[in-house]
Amino acid sequence: MTDSQTATVPAPSPASDREPLLRVSGLTRHFPITKGLFGRQTGAVRAVDGIDFEVRAGETLGVVGESGCGKSTMGRLVTRLDEPTAGKIEFDGKDITHLGVAGMRPLRRDIQMIFQDPYSSLNPRHTIGTIVGAPFKLQKVATEHGVKRAVQDLLELCGLSPEHYNRYPHEFSGGQRQRIGIARALALKPKMIVADEPVSALDVSIQAQVVNLLDDLQSELGLTYLIIAHDLSVVRHVSDRVAVMYLGKVVEIADRDALYASPMHPYTNALMSAVPTPDPRRKQQRERILLTGDVPSPINPPSGCRFRTRCWKAQDICASQEPPLAAAKAGHQVACHFPENAV
Repeated sequence: MTDSQTATVPAPSPASDREPLLRVSGLTRHFPITKGLFGRQTGAVRAVDGIDFEVRAGETLGVVGESGCGKSTMGRLVTRLDEPTAGKIEFDGKDITHLGVAGMRPLRRDIQMIFQDPYSSLNPRHTIGTIVGAPFKLQKVATEHGVKRAVQDLLELCGLSPEHYNRYPHEFSGGQRQRIGIARALALKPKMIVADEPVSALDVSIQAQVVNLLDDLQSELGLTYLIIAHDLSVVRHVSDRVAVMYLGKVVEIADRDALYASPMHPYTNALMSAVPTPDPRRKQQRERILLTGDVPSPINPPSGCRFRTRCWKAQDICASQEPPLAAAKAGHQVACHFPENAV
């Protein structure tokens, strides 16, 4: 490409100025608990219990929270791999909340998922060429130079050799398998990728390589990411904005830098205090906050604020009224009656 050609390419607008690609409102998923011969429902696991957020085109929204808070369930709902109990999911201006298999098939090109476990997400009986080439055949997409050439180009784009086309998954390491999963997700040039713990199953030495690959692919292809993780350092590196979940609820959403510098929800503050300082000669930036008690059961969550049973700021109003997720500062939403760093 010449200099004159390069100069005509418009600079991408900031993600904050773009329209939401994904809009979720009141999203709920309850798993029924049945008992007896006739399967009478006696309760429900409230995995996701009414959440609202947006993902703008071209940005990365990171979702963090401890195990069991509903992050992965939310990811499956957004990609319509699971049926929501209530709420609304809009993708690219279209309501996809209750679309069936046939209705979702055209949209599968635009929204793809990278799974947590690179070992179980690839069929061991199929070659890499068959796995990565499957989306082309399922969607009946014609390629300019054939499926094989397209798959080899994808493998090369993801840092693998085109010669790996005829190999099987067991011949690859965990990091290489995750790259294969990423190549498969990119096959149909999606607008958005939901990555569920994309590096948690990998060695620490490999995690940075995969995270950097995701960053490079976003810059090159203009992708939008929803990245689910529990590693705060990974989320800080890749995200533009961060949403914090606790027991099926989103308790805080903010720009990455604002959230890490001055978290407003007590739970977020506790999470940030647990991040270790890499240099032992430096003093820990925040005093460590040790949460008392266990995470309540999603079958019978506490009344009012769900974090109140472990919160050092809880008062009577926290038990009687659930705090809504509301704007406390510009671009900073928090669900707390007594937020920290509010000034």
